[in-house]
Amino acid sequence: MPKSKVIILAGGQGMRLREETEYRPKPMVEVGGRPLLWHIMKTYAHHGFDDFVICLGYKGEVIKGYFLNFDYIAGDFTITLGQREKIVCHDQREEYGWSVTLANTGLNNETGSRIKQVERYAADCELVLMTYGDGVSDINITELVKFHRSHGKIGTVTGVSPPSRFGELCIKSGLVEEFSEKPSVSSGSINGGYFVFDPRIFSFASADSSCNFERDVLPKVAAAGQLMSYDHRGFWQCVDTMRDLVQLTQLWQSGQPPWVVW
Repeated sequence: MPKSKVIILAGGQGMRLREETEYRPKPMVEVGGRPLLWHIMKTYAHHGFDDFVICLGYKGEVIKGYFLNFDYIAGDFTITLGQREKIVCHDQREEYGWSVTLANTGLNNETGSRIKQVERYAADCELVLMTYGDGVSDINITELVKFHRSHGKIGTVTGVSPPSRFGELCIKSGLVEEFSEKPSVSSGSINGGYFVFDPRIFSFASADSSCNFERDVLPKVAAAGQLMSYDHRGFWQCVDTMRDLVQLTQLWQSGQPPWVVW
């Protein structure tokens, strides 16, 4: 498989979910005892993409702590008190082998700035996959990448069909002709994240703290005729409010959560 990175935006403050995000970043809010971030990464890893770059901001130390202690959080271990180097983990986890780069990208920086800051970690990659740290889906990443390769454009955005508060895509024959961040009325597909790009995407972004991926970067890529849309009509749900979190939790408790493809 050609060298690739999966960039996950995990630096926002999640103000509309303040009941949970007062103490932890939104990607660390749990569904079924596991952070949203873990669910997202499991989906990518299931399709063979397990080299991650996490863009940190608000309470990034919580995410760092989770991965630093992952072996001990995820399974059983034996420790000889006073001899930390003798900790023995007893379980072999599917996640072992994942590469996770944890990058500080600023507390208040916008999404475009965060992506530009981690360019150095993807400089030698043929593919740059990217998504947000708060949305789960049963999307077939393998087919998404196959579609991206088929058209030869700079980028592919996954179009989904939920509520109107997200960025709307004006699509004609698969080509995104216009990217509108948050229209007042939604009439078609919206930005569901789960992007695929070639490295040229970084030239459209700036490390300036005000550079916003949705307002500044994607519209330029679309205007250049270089952004295609992959149509996903399966399950997709972001966690934006407590209601969203409750819905996902109920789906998990049902025993058949629709985003679990692994």
